[in-house]
Amino acid sequence: MAEPLLIPRPEGLYCPSGNFYIDPSRPVARALITHGHADHARAGHGHVLATRQTLEIMAIRYGEDFAGQRQAYEGPLSVGGVDVSFHPAGHVLGSAQIAITHRGQRIVASGDYARVANPSCAPFEPVPCDTFITEATFALPVFKHPDPADEMAKLMASMRAAPERPHLVGAYALGKAQRVIMLAREAGYDAPIYIHGALQRLCDYHIEQGIPLGDLRPATMDKAEARALREALVIAPPSAFSSPWVQRFADPVISFASGWMQIRARARQRGVELPLVISDHIDWVDLTRTVREVDPSELWITHGREEALMRWAELEGRVARPLHLVGYEEEPE
Repeated sequence: MAEPLLIPRPEGLYCPSGNFYIDPSRPVARALITHGHADHARAGHGHVLATRQTLEIMAIRYGEDFAGQRQAYEGPLSVGGVDVSFHPAGHVLGSAQIAITHRGQRIVASGDYARVANPSCAPFEPVPCDTFITEATFALPVFKHPDPADEMAKLMASMRAAPERPHLVGAYALGKAQRVIMLAREAGYDAPIYIHGALQRLCDYHIEQGIPLGDLRPATMDKAEARALREALVIAPPSAFSSPWVQRFADPVISFASGWMQIRARARQRGVELPLVISDHIDWVDLTRTVREVDPSELWITHGREEALMRWAELEGRVARPLHLVGYEEEPE
């Protein structure tokens, strides 16, 4: 029997023929990385292959010595005799699906992906394959993400209705924060946007990459200045809302931008007054549409709601298997 092209291991997805891992959760000798989020891109590998932007994002987050060696993907190549290519995933800046082909078999590891328009990164590119590995973060029929522009309209309406209260929006440092800023600009908000210090370097990097974020200012003012802030939009990582930093603002409207905000109980648990259902992950409708479009012989499912997608695949007459990989969730920021 021929050796499998890709094997789930405790470290992550392993390709024996090429002797490399895809998005390993532990340090390995050779890693191929789909994107820069901390649950997929970890420091300490011997050699890392990723898009140039993902490598630069990892250097920002972990330091220049985050790996023994690094190689920017610049087109199809062979790794240990296995053909490898990267294709846009539509998730965050630099994100890519990784296609590996060997002995007539092609597997595509999507990493995290999305099908909605996102001006901060290249749109998702469907890649025909024998096996498609999909995330299942929001793989339940209940998850149908609304139009991000409509969610941003809610924020703008709230700011007009309560101009005396600063609006603090929780957003992950890579991707979501810049997406919220760009949505606000597209909605016509041209005033300064204040950002938490944890977002500064990644916002600067997006600007360097030609992504217009407008007038950004640091939300590092002292308590008196913060309490005097009115009609202001402030973006911060979710972790900041459980720190003393948030207490410097007088009567803020607490908001959070996430696909999980569709679950009202989660919003209440976080003390979120204004939930914004804005996600950089695929929802149920787009996930099932993507599987039909790619039309793989096998569907492998990682990190998320595997049971519903397994049942859907069964009803569709598709071969599917859960990989039960651990360590891949939303960023713990």
